[in-house]
Amino acid sequence: MTDQKFKLTNVRPWGGPPADILIENGKIAGMAPASGTTEQGDIDGDGLLALPGFINTHAHVDKSWWGQHWVSYTYSEHPTVEGWIANERAERGKHNIPNSSSTAAVLRQFLLNGTTATRTHIDVDLGVGLRGLEVVRAAKEEIGDAIQIATVAFPQDGVLRRPGVMKLLDEAAQEGVDFVGALDPGGIDHDVRGQLDGIFDIAVNRNVGIDLHLHDFGSLGVYEFREVMKRTIEAGLQGRVTISHGFVLGTLPKTLQDEIIEGLVKAGISWTTVAMGGTAPLPWQAMQQNSVPLGLGTDGIRDMWSPFGDGDMLRLAHQFARVSGLRHDDKLEAAVKLATAGGAHFVGRDLHDLTEGARADIVLVDAQNVPDALVRCPTRKLVLSGGKVVARDGEALV
Repeated sequence: MTDQKFKLTNVRPWGGPPADILIENGKIAGMAPASGTTEQGDIDGDGLLALPGFINTHAHVDKSWWGQHWVSYTYSEHPTVEGWIANERAERGKHNIPNSSSTAAVLRQFLLNGTTATRTHIDVDLGVGLRGLEVVRAAKEEIGDAIQIATVAFPQDGVLRRPGVMKLLDEAAQEGVDFVGALDPGGIDHDVRGQLDGIFDIAVNRNVGIDLHLHDFGSLGVYEFREVMKRTIEAGLQGRVTISHGFVLGTLPKTLQDEIIEGLVKAGISWTTVAMGGTAPLPWQAMQQNSVPLGLGTDGIRDMWSPFGDGDMLRLAHQFARVSGLRHDDKLEAAVKLATAGGAHFVGRDLHDLTEGARADIVLVDAQNVPDALVRCPTRKLVLSGGKVVARDGEALV
């Protein structure tokens, strides 16, 4: 953060009337109607639309080959989670994955697209051990405080079926990760209770949160939700557990969706989605109406799972709107809020918005209003992180 005091003048917060934003010690110290004057040290916003910095609540920055020569996709069989995992394990070493150079390149890509904070999952398995944590820390040291990172130790290849992984997760928790992860306790490990017993024990004993990838469908997926909710309450981990993906929720009858949402509220569980095409839309409005924290993330970016992804959270909000069938202005704006202010919980913030007291993470775009920005996804003209200019005209400056 910077201790400099200055104004970001003549911007339109959330598309509202022109305003000046006073920034002091890296935070928003106040807002006022645009004065029409700029003093030395101020930044002229030129009437641009202002948004809070984007928060990517579900990323995998250690998996990417970003910055290397193009890596062709190699998995040719019918796509399954098991197949993608096996393909990644067979191919990643050929491309020196994970490595700090590619990870830093991804983080810079986040910044130039206006993402100032992220929660990232980091592979922990028998092949790489805890090297992914070292890679992410090295990349973060290179980037500095321009982007804030919450970390999840993620057992992509399973837990119980790979003896030794549970111990690695415990070591990662001792090494300072913010969350321990899990993956399809039924579909991958074939032991829902056994996997969850171990993961929740680590969380309680090491005082970390939990973030679980759940892809299983049908009654198995519903059973996993119920087990996670029950155990969260029993462990006293309300507010510290996240379900990622949970695609089955969108396929359930409304009465069952309502039951699951009620359970999420009681257990204080949050949810992240990557708005994957071809999946049933989440009941996101009901989740928000019941105050279930809901975040949006990019998932993997140019990795062994897919050559797609550019780290642009505004484009992800666009995708979420398309997947969810949104068209009205208020719903399009809600999608952008999901990708910005709505992500605060997932990176440990009580406040993240264009308001006094919030960290001065601000993105300027040339757009008429928020729906226009969502539909066109224009270049980020200026990105402030903690009151410091970290990107301008689509180029990272760190």
